[in-house]
Amino acid sequence: MVALNRNGLSEKVLAGERTSSEEALCLYELPLEELGALADERRRQAKRKAYHGRGNEIVTYIVDRNINYTNVCNVYCKFCAFYRTQRDEDHYVLSFEQIDEKLDELSAVGGVQILMQGGHHPKLPFQWYVDLLRHIREKYPHINIHGFSPPEFQHFAETFRMPLRDVIAEFKNAGLGSIPGGGGEILVDRVRKKISPLKINSDQWLEVMQVAHELGLKSSATMMFGHVETVAERVEHLQRIRDQQDRSGGFTAFICWTFQPQHTALRVKNPTGVAEYLRTQALARIFLDNIENVQSSWVTQGPGIGQVALKYGANDFGSVMMEENVVSSAGTTFRLNAEEIESLIRAAGYEPRRRNNWYQLLN
Repeated sequence: MVALNRNGLSEKVLAGERTSSEEALCLYELPLEELGALADERRRQAKRKAYHGRGNEIVTYIVDRNINYTNVCNVYCKFCAFYRTQRDEDHYVLSFEQIDEKLDELSAVGGVQILMQGGHHPKLPFQWYVDLLRHIREKYPHINIHGFSPPEFQHFAETFRMPLRDVIAEFKNAGLGSIPGGGGEILVDRVRKKISPLKINSDQWLEVMQVAHELGLKSSATMMFGHVETVAERVEHLQRIRDQQDRSGGFTAFICWTFQPQHTALRVKNPTGVAEYLRTQALARIFLDNIENVQSSWVTQGPGIGQVALKYGANDFGSVMMEENVVSSAGTTFRLNAEEIESLIRAAGYEPRRRNNWYQLLN
């Protein structure tokens, strides 16, 4: 089937036309370099208008830091090495003063955003979150709060016995600027029941995004793959993301990364390699024709592969990420500063530019 349709399918991709799930599975079987070239052309098409014809030249990045306000979680995902229970000696909830220290450090290097996520803490009150958001907005108005993933919002709605829309609206009013796509993993319930049986299902994840977009909050979309899912289920995940974007239009970017198995309860016989990562990212760029930006994942793949990924559909190098605790808990500890990121982008043949969460250029 792939050989029979390869030429016509490639022409369809190069023409910028939408591909079906069946065609995506065919594309996945192409030689890696051929698939990468098709994804690279789709990147050019997506960015040509955004940067006034300079989409071939610009690769963006953002200066931010992750703040994990608590590691207490009662969901116990098998793929996570970060969470703790309240019985563990090393569990924590950050104080506002500790968060201020992190924000002061971020401000000192020109940072513009925090990615703030935590576990599903069963006892933090609603007012704690509202007060934290107001505190950050008032003291650090130049910092966008990109915070609280869909599973956290569903947890809040259940814990505080509030309608989901009211929770998100209250958080937005208190200072929340945008929502990360964490907790997406694979949006196929067969997979979710195996790797995170206590976490929200696929429809609940998408419900948060629908409500947030209706309320004017933008968000990212993600995929964590390379565990128990099939290739067809990866495509099903992409289909659900694309359908959601057709409905609500609020996704600013897509980011995928491979499962990091070290120190987790979830074991895989053959950890996902570099070629599989590049192939999946390239396919996502082609299939997600309504999401303009694709980030490379140097945090999990390393700086060199993050750089190579710019030839496989990515137009963004992600974040300086002054702090990262979740992936590093699983043994992956790559770090880059702004100068190193810009050097990698230039070496790949592009012009590095800083951006904000909404992909507006800052320099």
